[in-house]
Amino acid sequence: MPSAFLPDRAFIRISGPDAEPFLQNLITTDLAALQTRLALPGALLTPQGKILFDFLIWREDADFVIDTRADQQEALIRRLSMYKLRAPVVIEAFGENGATVSWGTDQSDAGISDHRFAVAGVDVRRRIGSSAEAGPASAYDALRILSGVAESGSDYGLQDAFPHDVLLDKSGGVSFRKGCYVGQEVVSRMHHRSTARRRAVIVAAESPLPPSGSDVTVDGKIIGTLGTVAGLRGLAILRIDKAGEAMAKGAAILAGEVPIAVSLPGWTALTFPTNAEES
Repeated sequence: MPSAFLPDRAFIRISGPDAEPFLQNLITTDLAALQTRLALPGALLTPQGKILFDFLIWREDADFVIDTRADQQEALIRRLSMYKLRAPVVIEAFGENGATVSWGTDQSDAGISDHRFAVAGVDVRRRIGSSAEAGPASAYDALRILSGVAESGSDYGLQDAFPHDVLLDKSGGVSFRKGCYVGQEVVSRMHHRSTARRRAVIVAAESPLPPSGSDVTVDGKIIGTLGTVAGLRGLAILRIDKAGEAMAKGAAILAGEVPIAVSLPGWTALTFPTNAEES
């Protein structure tokens, strides 16, 4: 089965008798929905509702493991520790850096299931550490593009995106039913008022795409930014209302100078609005 090693991942263990209520009151993920051997996406937000840290989280016996970017591990530990106060919770770096991901069939006993891909109909499993058989991370990036799974660093900057922008509301990474957490009021308001306009989309072109970070434009006006690129396909985060208007009138959507077609991941059930009043 195909697999890839991701060297830029690191892990944090949260343990102690109050680990679950401590995290439940901080992060976007509803831990009550976290089943055994399942990794849900999640985020710690700013009070203004933007993503300060993004990660995957799963249960390990009575503890929780957070899978995050290696360059954010120490900062996330510091931020979580700031909220801990005197709660009986231990927050510590855990395991070796790097994760191995595999995908395909017959993986019932392998690793932790990544829910972001499961909703897209792909069985992706994660394991801490490296594997001699694992291929390059580029294969995983190509799978993310096809599945519509955006990640910080590659597709958006931290403190620059709301959870809706990167589809966390559709992939199980945001709860609208549990109690308050940091940034919850803003995110809940966006959800219930249907004001989310920026979304992650899948990009396809007939010639090689420009580098990540290139502007996506319509009639010379920027509507988004290109993220992960793999040949003729990529991810972008853009204004879907503006993209919908462009498609309705037959206007070209460009990534740099390259004409592109954009589509919303099918598993989201989202559609492109055709005017600014639609959601």
